[in-house]
Amino acid sequence: MTRLPQPAHHRPADHSAAPGHQHAQAGGWRAVLLRALGSGSVASIASTLLVSAHSRQRAGSVPAGTNAASQWVWGRPARHADEWSLRHTLLGYAIHHASSLMWAAGYEAWGRKRPADPPLLRGAGMAALAYVVDYHVVPRRLSPGFENRIGGAGVAAAYASFALGLALCDLVAARRHRSGTPRAQHRAELVQPRRNAQQQRRQQRGQP
Repeated sequence: MTRLPQPAHHRPADHSAAPGHQHAQAGGWRAVLLRALGSGSVASIASTLLVSAHSRQRAGSVPAGTNAASQWVWGRPARHADEWSLRHTLLGYAIHHASSLMWAAGYEAWGRKRPADPPLLRGAGMAALAYVVDYHVVPRRLSPGFENRIGGAGVAAAYASFALGLALCDLVAARRHRSGTPRAQHRAELVQPRRNAQQQRRQQRGQP
């Protein structure tokens, strides 16, 4: 019996997708959080180095800016702590690092939702949102605190380095991909004629 062609809306859907899209769907939010561990850590380190440099220049103390973040626990006195200590420096960095991972999760979720958006755009957007929340939404005690030690210019530079840190992993990956593709094409261009020649020789040997 002849089988009639199925209408277009009854035909099985083609579930094939690009490898990157399949990987993103398979990983889901777990992949987003794992990627945030990397981008958030880079952003945390980059911004801490910037804050430390400005702290040394403006306050005469490298850990002063990082110490200020421990005001979450110790309150106002933390803004004036100048010495290295577990009480202020380690706690201040832990708070900053945890906050960085949270914003990095937002950065990675944005990339999962809109993968075509450039990494620097996403990084700048999350850094701008972090600034608004830190200084215009949450109580002052929950702000980074380093604005008291590095000044306005230092704060702007810190958030800029934070944005760059969020995007850095994606920028490096994109650069490697761009540099690797021409090499792969070049290798294919070299190998294909060689394979064709070998195939022709085999065909010639098989002729009577």
